[in-house]
Amino acid sequence: MGIPSEDVVLISQSDTQEDLHIITVNCPDKIGLGCDLCRIILLFQLSIVKGDVSTDGKWCYLVFWVVGKSTTRWSLLKNRLVEACPTCSSATEIYYYKAEFQQPKPPEVFLLKLLCCNDRSGLLHDVTKVLCELELVIKRVKISTTPDGSVMDLFFITDTRELLHTKSRQEDAYSHLKAVLGEVMISCDIELVVMEMAASSQGNTFLPPGLAEEMFSLEMPKEPTSGHSDQKNVSVIVDNYLSPAHTLIQIQCEDHKGLLYDIMRTLKDYNIQISYGRFSSKQGRKCEVDMFIVQADGKKVVDPNKQTSLCSRLRMELTHPLRVAMVSQGPDTELLVANPVELSGKGRPLVFYDITLALKKLDTCIFSAKIGRHVIRDREWEVYKIRLGEGNGFSQSNKKIEGEVRNMLMGWES
Repeated sequence: MGIPSEDVVLISQSDTQEDLHIITVNCPDKIGLGCDLCRIILLFQLSIVKGDVSTDGKWCYLVFWVVGKSTTRWSLLKNRLVEACPTCSSATEIYYYKAEFQQPKPPEVFLLKLLCCNDRSGLLHDVTKVLCELELVIKRVKISTTPDGSVMDLFFITDTRELLHTKSRQEDAYSHLKAVLGEVMISCDIELVVMEMAASSQGNTFLPPGLAEEMFSLEMPKEPTSGHSDQKNVSVIVDNYLSPAHTLIQIQCEDHKGLLYDIMRTLKDYNIQISYGRFSSKQGRKCEVDMFIVQADGKKVVDPNKQTSLCSRLRMELTHPLRVAMVSQGPDTELLVANPVELSGKGRPLVFYDITLALKKLDTCIFSAKIGRHVIRDREWEVYKIRLGEGNGFSQSNKKIEGEVRNMLMGWES
């Protein structure tokens, strides 16, 4: 007999918010599964403080100890985790991967046009929060403020529930936005976007040319510059002697939001499978990770060039999981944030949410905003360009904005 679908993912909730909740996943294995699960956990704004992963190459068992919130929708989280797991035939006990039989069709893209009569601090974050709660994924955005103070928000979104084509789902989105925005909202329209229009919205050429090389450098700086290094003392060690069948990767670093996701997505992009792994977060934000890994062919990583490449990429991703910079554009100041995109095409969850939340807490208005994809050195990045308005030249306040946004993205206290 196979495992019933409701038992593929088990969530043991603690009695108090101070205690850890336990998420257990028991399903067929596939390369990149850990990345997909960690991405969903990050999307639900949960922090993983401990994790265990084990697999025989066909079946895997994963346990995550997480810090939850009073607002966490546990049943919805379970459904999303189950959907990410490979399925198993209960009648024959033959497990199979969905991707091997059919490529999922790209989700339909919709354009949400939102017109508000006046701008205010935190308006964009309030809209973003509603869309996240409705499981509407922001793919692209273009925000502009008119001379009379009105705000036109254009969101290119997809629906996780795949129901946005229905009248009831659109009305539900409208009512949630109206409840939060009130009389500020003048109009709200949702329409299906043709593929050509969705593609033209990507806008991957709006970065200042002189900034691209510095911001997207894949080389570790020889001397860390104050304010530019998100992590310090990242240690990545490879050992091929301890295990006869596996390569051991040992990581020691400072904890940050999405740390385990950053490790898992890197291994997924390198087509690496974790046979056994353990993650723990110590007091003082120190983390230790031990992973016994193999390549897609089931063999150890013995090629010195592959070892060096993998360790360098892990070290870079943990040192700079996101890039944050302030750029002067005449009398205005622009905030630029970038994160690498998985080879599967998925971007990092909740980046725009965290950016707008940090700016709302700083009582900083957003004059315009864009999200686009930028390709450099054969690697794709998701880039967020936020114009903060007139009269904001480089000053201490801009350094504070950069620091607050970085701390929010990294999950660090100010």
